[in-house]
Order: sequence, then C-alpha cells, then structure tokens
Amino acid sequence: MLVNEIFRSLQGEGVNAGKVAVFVRFAGCNLRCPFCDTDHGRGQEMTAEEIVGEVVRSGETELTVLTGGEPGLQVTEELVELLHRAGKRVAIETNGTVELPSGIDWVTVSPKDGYVGEEGKPVVRKADELKVVYDGEREPGSYGEMEVGEWILQPCDTGNEQRNREIVEKTVRYCLEHPEWRLGLQVHKLLGIR
Repeated sequence: MLVNEIFRSLQGEGVNAGKVAVFVRFAGCNLRCPFCDTDHGRGQEMTAEEIVGEVVRSGETELTVLTGGEPGLQVTEELVELLHRAGKRVAIETNGTVELPSGIDWVTVSPKDGYVGEEGKPVVRKADELKVVYDGEREPGSYGEMEVGEWILQPCDTGNEQRNREIVEKTVRYCLEHPEWRLGLQVHKLLGIR
C-alpha cells in the first residue's frame, strides 16, 4: 500500500470531530477534485503489518482514520483485521466510488460527483455519515438511495477568505432551510492543527 503519512491528531471533521485519532493518509486517488489537500505525488510503500506498527507507535488512541486520497483503492480486509487485533476502532473517509472491505467500524462517504461528474458518483450504499462539501452554488445532490446515519454539509475551503465567508453563510442558510442536514466544519483548520 502507498502511504502518504501517518500521524496523531484530533479528528477535525464530521461526527467524530474532536476525538483523538491516528490518521493513515493513503496516496493516490481516482478523482481530481479542485479543493483536494492531499499531495498525491509522494508516498511510501508499506505492508499492513508496517502500517499497524506505525499506528501503534503513534500513541495511545482507540480511533484510527483511513483517509487519502482515496483509501478504498488500497485498504484491505487484512489491514482492518490487524488494526482490530491491535485494539483499534477503524474509520474510513472515502469518496465512495469503490467498494470497501468488510469490518470497517465507521464509514464516512464524501461524494464528489458535484465537482467531477458521473465518475464521482458513489457506489457505496451504506454510510454512518454522508459528508458533502458545499460550494454554495451546486445543490448538495440527491443521495436518497443511500442508507445514511448523519447528513453533513461542509463548507468548501477555497483558500479565499472572502469567498469562504460567503460559502459558510450559504451553508448555514441551506441547513436552516433543510434541517435533515447538519453543519460540518473543518475544526482542525480553525484550530491550525493537522
């Protein structure tokens, strides 16, 4: 598996925001979203055992978050099983365009079809949370065919402070008008942490 980085921090997004976690960021993705914050140009080949060893060495925490890029392209049942044996709860943040291995404890699907077209439409049909990145212009999309626990609308970070304020205002307004959606913020960016 090609791993971009492994680090310990606070989960900055979604329902688990604020929880201490070890993040395994996989390199590579099958989509190219304009707002992606992952360096796809570098990574280190690692076995499942090496990944788990690094996760354990990263410090005491129950939660391990598999992210990317698109982790679904590389994550295996073997990795999930080894993380469970090490006492870890396994979460994944995926664009949902590839089937996932079984045994993952928390699935966050963040579909990107609104930005990249049909190739970004999710095939994963069940998620603990659906997190849609919202730019204030496109409708969040219809994902009624999915079985979802939490519906989260997250303002898109464009890197432009003025534009970001406009997007946050539109996102808040949308959530107020559509109460099935919950506002999601990138807390790690607000705090200036990884």
